[in-house]
Amino acid sequence: MNKNKLKAKRHWRRRKNARKTLSGTADQPRLAVYRSLNHVYAQVIDDLEGNTIASASTRDKGVSLGKTGNSDAAKEVGKKLAEKALAKGVKRVVFDRGGFQYHGRVKALAEGAREGGLQF
Repeated sequence: MNKNKLKAKRHWRRRKNARKTLSGTADQPRLAVYRSLNHVYAQVIDDLEGNTIASASTRDKGVSLGKTGNSDAAKEVGKKLAEKALAKGVKRVVFDRGGFQYHGRVKALAEGAREGGLQF
């Protein structure tokens, strides 16, 4: 099997196993994180209703950053997401790292969301 296909398969398995136990409700929605090579995306999702409550990414026009694929940018995305979620009345979330390791950009996004006022 190709090395990249094997990596993708492992990532998908980690993501699927995490989603077995994590679920977002109206009281405590799920904060889902996705990181690509150049950008970071985050959403606050109510899984029972199937609605996205708030979202933020490095591609948003409100986020002004030099580089988009680093920890500083991820931290700003976390702060922006927390600001949007708090405006909608969401204070507590369940963190879904999306099969990514909790370090680097994923950790920076979580710390930014905590600084912005979200609890998880």
